[in-house]
Amino acid sequence: MSSQPVGEAAYSSQRQALRLSGLALAYMTFQTFGVIYSDIGTSPLYVLNGIWPSSGPAPSEEDIIGGISAIVWSLTLVPLIKYALIVLQFGTREGEGGTFALLQGLFPPDIRNDDDDRALTGDSAMLRAMSTRSSAEKLAGVKWFLLPWALFGTALTIADGVLTPAVSVTSAVGGIAIAKASVANNTTAISIAFLVALFAVQPFGTHRLSLVYSPIACIWLLLLGGMGTYNITTHPGIFRAFDPSRLVMWFVRTKNFDYLAGVLLAVTGCEAMFANLGQFNKASTQIGFSCFVYPMLVLAYLGQGARLIQDGDHVIVNVFYNTIPGGQGGGLYWIVIHLHYFVALIASQAIITACFSLCQQLINLKSLPPLKMIYTSETIQGQVYFPVINYTLAIGTIAVVGGFKNLANLTNAYGFAVSTVMFVTTSLVAIQMRFTRHLPWLLAIGFFFTFGFFDGLFFAASLKKVPHGAWVTLTIGSVLALFMLFWTWGKASPRFMGLEDEFDSMNRRNLRHFIGVEASGDEREKEVRKRLNANALQPGRETTALKYVGTSSMAKDIESVDDDDDDEEKELPSQESLYLVHEDDAHPRLPLPRLPTCAVFHKLTAGRGVPHTFYGFLRQWPALPRVVIFLSVRTMNINHVPREERYNVTKVRTIKGFYGVTYALGFRDNFCMSIDDIIDKICLLESRVGANDEAEANSIIQEIYKAVKQSTHIIPHYHVISAPLGFRGFLGGIFDRTRRLLIEGLYRRIEVMFPETGNWVGIIRVGINAEI
Repeated sequence: MSSQPVGEAAYSSQRQALRLSGLALAYMTFQTFGVIYSDIGTSPLYVLNGIWPSSGPAPSEEDIIGGISAIVWSLTLVPLIKYALIVLQFGTREGEGGTFALLQGLFPPDIRNDDDDRALTGDSAMLRAMSTRSSAEKLAGVKWFLLPWALFGTALTIADGVLTPAVSVTSAVGGIAIAKASVANNTTAISIAFLVALFAVQPFGTHRLSLVYSPIACIWLLLLGGMGTYNITTHPGIFRAFDPSRLVMWFVRTKNFDYLAGVLLAVTGCEAMFANLGQFNKASTQIGFSCFVYPMLVLAYLGQGARLIQDGDHVIVNVFYNTIPGGQGGGLYWIVIHLHYFVALIASQAIITACFSLCQQLINLKSLPPLKMIYTSETIQGQVYFPVINYTLAIGTIAVVGGFKNLANLTNAYGFAVSTVMFVTTSLVAIQMRFTRHLPWLLAIGFFFTFGFFDGLFFAASLKKVPHGAWVTLTIGSVLALFMLFWTWGKASPRFMGLEDEFDSMNRRNLRHFIGVEASGDEREKEVRKRLNANALQPGRETTALKYVGTSSMAKDIESVDDDDDDEEKELPSQESLYLVHEDDAHPRLPLPRLPTCAVFHKLTAGRGVPHTFYGFLRQWPALPRVVIFLSVRTMNINHVPREERYNVTKVRTIKGFYGVTYALGFRDNFCMSIDDIIDKICLLESRVGANDEAEANSIIQEIYKAVKQSTHIIPHYHVISAPLGFRGFLGGIFDRTRRLLIEGLYRRIEVMFPETGNWVGIIRVGINAEI
């Protein structure tokens, strides 16, 4: 390979967590109010009536103090200490959060190397995050458990994206019905209309929506804190709720642990705080909650408790509205009730944007089929929008609102997903503490048992909701988790057990291992065959995938180096004759005439060498274009890449006319590859390489420009076939048939529906049977 690729740029394709300071950080913190904290900020509307129903008697003063103490300490332990101060430290290096991000921390994806992607003659080598490699090796035995566990938590969060908008919007419409009785008979229709509007504005993106939502949420939180401060003056003894013994005595005295299901409503939204990490950044999320949202919520709950003690029978009917200073009909009352409508409508924004962030992670690591993704921000790579996901959430939410005629049943379904995701997060963070961050065992175990205890209490309380409505969330989450696990098994990288990508990496080939040069004589062919046979006999190479398509010569261990390029830098005669060498002597070599055309082979997976489909292409059409380009596409960590810096080119010296090209795109750039720009880069490289023989260089450049007048784009396509695993007997036959049904009957059909290059036109797809 040429050691000096043309077009090398200063930026990287490795996305980094966003770091801000000063006014930029303050502005981003303000934006979090309308997106991340829109859900947890509306909890004071219904938490106390979730603990003590409006139809029941007012609780005693000690019970109220105990209940408020449970709320305050839940807010302190879970969103503040656990999430804001601890869990947010465990985001990915790209700045993403959520349960799937925690799995990435334990099994980090390979770091792609642009030079390796453009290398066509070296053995496959991938760079991995060495600091976390040991954790992946140590946890390899429990990967089968951790992967579905993390996917289940992620699926429940996405399922909550269906339920949360339904609850928040129907509660807002229910509030309107209180002020205007005529609305009561049309709450379902009005709720659906609001939901359509809510999802219709999502294409505007997080940045634009936060400009509208954040001022509303900020004013709302300030009103909550102000009303709470005023109400506390009616009974300052409510400060006894800061004594944790009050909540312990409350449960000991009442022996009613079902109260925890109501307390859980006070912390709903904390899982969205972590899942939305990629939409903003760690510092803004921490500052926003710790310095503003948390104190406002604590003041609000203390104030509601104080008024409930003073005017219990009157307040219990509707704790929130009846604790507004000035009473019903007052000026503040109407301000709050109208503002409440807007806040309740935007309360679900936190979980909607969290779903987009989670889907971005899942698709990037191939745990979901490829879907159209739109970057909505010029500066923040994590702010994305998925049209298909948005439509799916909208349809699911509308179906839930139409299906649950009883709002109480809909509320019962709320909270189960939150408690489950909280426990999944606790377990994965504890594992990361030990195996990724290498913290003491005692600290990891202490974290797990401390916060796992509280998560377990909330989970046990919410588990009783399953027969009364939470089965909807559980069903959606379970089905989605099973599908993601199935897709990961079939598609994802070898680190996550993906069969198709494992086949591709095992069968990626060294260009010089199957293309011979006549100018080197028969000894060259013997040497090529010797290399093929040597690779075929390597330990671990005998896989069922290789029986169908031949032996791979490209897959070695991660630490392997390109040790077959001793003669790489030897220029061959310009008039060499090329031929295709088969793996064994039984097949004669096939001559490969050069055609005056240009072919662009798209590499859809990372690593050195050429895709196996190129070898299959030559076996079907034994001819070589004059210019052969292997193109890899990379998304860079900036919004736009200047046109003159988009293409990095390297050249194969031993075989004339072969080039490796990296197409660098900014995350806001549209895919619009220019063959003319690539050829200009190639010709520039040829002029540099042939600087000592200007006439020869000019001749090559003229040949290239002539060939490029006819160019063809070719992409690989694997027709997957289930490989028999060799199990004997009746059960072995059932296992093989089931596996064949999943791979050929289900996975292959879905893969055709979601092609990675579905929007590309004017291309040739080369199919290869892949036995996996």
